[in-house]
Amino acid sequence: MPALDLVMGPQYANRLADLLEDVENGNQVVATEPIHIMEDLSKPRRESQVCAWVNISYGCNERCTYCVVPYTRGLEQSRSVESVVNEVAQLKSHGYREVTLLGQNIDAYGRDMRPRVTFAQLLRHVSETGIDRIRAITAHPRYWSPRVIQATAELSNVMPYFHIPFQSGDDQVLKAMGRGYTAKRYRRIVEMIREHLPDAAITADAIVGFPGETEEQFQHTLELMEELQLDNVNTAAYSPRPFTPAATWDDQVPEEVKMERLYRINEVNMRIVDARSQRYLGRVEQVLVEEVNPKCPELGVCGRTRTNKKVFFEAPGGIDRWRGRMADVRITQVRAYSLTGELSSSHAQGY
Repeated sequence: MPALDLVMGPQYANRLADLLEDVENGNQVVATEPIHIMEDLSKPRRESQVCAWVNISYGCNERCTYCVVPYTRGLEQSRSVESVVNEVAQLKSHGYREVTLLGQNIDAYGRDMRPRVTFAQLLRHVSETGIDRIRAITAHPRYWSPRVIQATAELSNVMPYFHIPFQSGDDQVLKAMGRGYTAKRYRRIVEMIREHLPDAAITADAIVGFPGETEEQFQHTLELMEELQLDNVNTAAYSPRPFTPAATWDDQVPEEVKMERLYRINEVNMRIVDARSQRYLGRVEQVLVEEVNPKCPELGVCGRTRTNKKVFFEAPGGIDRWRGRMADVRITQVRAYSLTGELSSSHAQGY
């Protein structure tokens, strides 16, 4: 294709200027080969002054039959431990108190390294920076390791919050999705977490109406949710993605059936989430204040518990005084997706 000047994979994004210079010099450039990540001096824009996202890997090596990510983001590449730790330390020095370690598949972190490093080891290194709170998303049941649970239980600044998608409660659907685990395996992961961290929050993703999914198979998903009583499940009706195998299959579920199943799974999820939230009523929770409460901007603030539950409460001085501070808040009202409380007198100044 002589009219095409440049083809570039996402792993070359921080070298765009060099590639364009090659094009300007008359070369036709194809930059799509896997490479070791070259750290960019620029940093992503931080929307919050308190919490920040930190990438620990890019791309994905999985081949879920419904997902376009491996085709658009390239092969899995882990950032070095040093670069991740340095970024977190720099964020801490700038006043950030929480980071979320981000990867398409955090459990696979370090598989491309020699010598190999595990995600649990990375957690321990990041913990040593002294940042107040560490979270991570997204986990994959195929690679889940008990060492992550152990690290979370041992490290006070690693939050007891896990996001582990199950996608379906039926083994045949999971096989068609190319997920590489069974519903039994997922149940065992949840059991292990609750054995060591009984109060941990566990959230997930689920897809309904995947090609070929029968009513009986959909019922298996609802049964799994009823059994496990997760803190929340992000739900979606299957939508075909270009270049993915599932988009070409003949046994697509009719749109009206997908929407009806989505409605039913959301009803079940809302009921379970509301029931799970009741355990917070009357408890004193450590809340990291992030933003103003839009319904009460004068004194109202909003933050999250260690288990990532959103909490609204009134604080003297409002957001200007409280942003980035920890507060002990007694929970007085419980809703499915948020809590309301009052500032504990023992920590009226924050910390």
